[in-house]
Amino acid sequence: MAPMLRDHSAWMKRILRSILGLTLSGLLTSIPLISDTTPAPPVAPRIEHREVRHGATTIDDYYWLREKSNPEVVKYLQAENAYTEAMTKDLKPFEDALYKEMLGRIKQTDLSVPVRDRGYVYYSRTEEGKQYPIRCRRRGTMEAPEEVLLDLNELAKDHKFVGLGRFAVSDDQSLLAYTIDYTGFRQYTLCVKNLRTGETLPDAAERVTSVDWAADNKTLFLTTEDPVTKRSDKLWRHVLGSGRLEPLYEEKDELYDISLEKTRDRKYLILASESKDTTEVRYLRSDHAQAAFAVFLSREKKHRYYVDHREGLFYIRTNKNGKNFEIVTAPESDPSPKNWTVFIPHRDDVLIEDIELFQSFGVTVEKSQALVHLVVRNFNTSSQNAIEVPEVVYSLFPGDTPDYESKTYRYNYQSFVTPQSVYDYDTLTGKSTLLKRQEVLGGYDPSQYVSERLWATARDGTKVPLSIVYKKGFERDGRAPLLLYGYGSYGFATPVTFDSSRLSLLDRGMAYAIAHIRGGNEMGEQWREDGMLMKKKNTFNDFVDSAQYLVQEKWTTPDRLVIEGGSAGGLLMGAVLNQRPGLFRAVHLAVPFVDVINTMMDASLPLTVGEYLEWGNPNEQAAYGYIKTYSPYDNLEKRAYPAMLVTTSFNDSQVMYWEPAKYVARLRTLKADSNPLLLKIKMDPAGHGGASGRYDRLRDRAFEYAWMLSQVGITN
Repeated sequence: MAPMLRDHSAWMKRILRSILGLTLSGLLTSIPLISDTTPAPPVAPRIEHREVRHGATTIDDYYWLREKSNPEVVKYLQAENAYTEAMTKDLKPFEDALYKEMLGRIKQTDLSVPVRDRGYVYYSRTEEGKQYPIRCRRRGTMEAPEEVLLDLNELAKDHKFVGLGRFAVSDDQSLLAYTIDYTGFRQYTLCVKNLRTGETLPDAAERVTSVDWAADNKTLFLTTEDPVTKRSDKLWRHVLGSGRLEPLYEEKDELYDISLEKTRDRKYLILASESKDTTEVRYLRSDHAQAAFAVFLSREKKHRYYVDHREGLFYIRTNKNGKNFEIVTAPESDPSPKNWTVFIPHRDDVLIEDIELFQSFGVTVEKSQALVHLVVRNFNTSSQNAIEVPEVVYSLFPGDTPDYESKTYRYNYQSFVTPQSVYDYDTLTGKSTLLKRQEVLGGYDPSQYVSERLWATARDGTKVPLSIVYKKGFERDGRAPLLLYGYGSYGFATPVTFDSSRLSLLDRGMAYAIAHIRGGNEMGEQWREDGMLMKKKNTFNDFVDSAQYLVQEKWTTPDRLVIEGGSAGGLLMGAVLNQRPGLFRAVHLAVPFVDVINTMMDASLPLTVGEYLEWGNPNEQAAYGYIKTYSPYDNLEKRAYPAMLVTTSFNDSQVMYWEPAKYVARLRTLKADSNPLLLKIKMDPAGHGGASGRYDRLRDRAFEYAWMLSQVGITN
């Protein structure tokens, strides 16, 4: 493998030759004009980088953009930002209007629904003008004096980014362990706060990925990540005030990450080692803080199992006897498979995603036909009831019910039309009580909007579910604008959620749709498997065929069809653009995973090795050949492409900034059209999800909406 150039004198000479005598700084810090009004895009120098892979030489002219500390890389990225700003300056009034409109729908000073836990009620609140929530509690009732546990606005005073990771209160409610990131790189530091005195204790640790308390209220167990690969790989024990971390376990297999959590009954700490297709669990009684974790069941390739505990029994969600999982129980005294008893059997048409356990009832999260169902099972009567929902297209999420002895179950309901709604389900009466519905200011009327479930037929005959929403009066005449979103990876099902900002699209006559393509788990585990590894192209084909279906059924036309996806969904965008560029008017690629081959060949990068089980290991020739046929960066051609907006963050730890930067740089040399190609990169600290502050995120969305709407002729 040829090394990346690091002799900067030679490197500079090659750059100078590549740009015909212009100085690099002059090229990257200025934007020459084609005319008085139209700026020319930045030109990234081409520097040949050769590697031999599976006997063939590959050349990557933009490999040099990986050098994050190189000032010339920064100059190039700044030039791209300046170009994007110049090209979109006429949209600024529209962007400002959209921001004001979207902000005007939000109740800026607000309060979450309080959660009762061990004698306290916990909640968060927001204040107008402040970027972050404030985490609070009161003893007994909401009438008691407020205790501020964590004010993220105070923590953010000297930082441009703040991200809260774990938030764990000790069993006696006197101590708070939390993790905080100021970089956007998912680099969390552990802090411990004495809730009685308000003092932050000297106990701290770096690169913490999960943390929880033992029952003695002085012992913390935490997991940390490898500083290079960011793989969560080590478990530690820390006694407050001891000044040391005691190593307990190291996961040496690079395919696995570890994570820690405590069962709801607070009896056990569960350490899970998990790869994309296999798990292994270790467990420890939380009142035996100085004991060793025991292996629950040794790992077996492609056996995924998850463990919880209730009333002397372990409950195991396992795929040992079926892809869609079953629930079995095992006695605490000997939980080996010989003692497993089926509690909920496997079903071919229903995926069991989770089980939540309480003293007197349990709730299974089940999925079928791209819809979630919450099924409540009463342990005393053996009865079971599915929580009823009022719409045909919706999302259900388990809420926060930390009280193991609770007789009510909290859940969240929402849809394209119904704002986020928090309910308590009474397990004794079977009645749901609405506690709060997200308020949408400005007179929102849900009756003015319609959502539907559609089914597209993919080229192999598979029926692909689509969810769509539009404002009443929308005409299916083949001329309306439509925004189509997709993801389709990691078994993640894209939920149908409410977004008040989306009303700015719907009210302007644009429909919004989600294609629930293979690679997610909307239709069960087989749906996931049919969109990964050597079947990954099903994901892209499903999206293209869904878009074609929307055109054929006169929901839209290619000239008014905009598409959007982020991260692995950005890979989706890049792949479908290479497959059918003429099918779309414009595309937003957010933090896009577009340089698949180069990233997956570099085992030192975060996420890479563990991802072999999702995408394939390109060090193996068959996987390399297959990935190379769809990797967006490797399949760009000299042809016409739609209008493109590419967004990313310089400090993204999940998809490195250079992937979208290289993609744009190379595409500029190949585009055979006059459609805009814009790269917008957040150079200040920001993460994979962009900015951390709520107003900053809203401002970014206003810009993206203004750009997408403008591409279909809507500018006010």
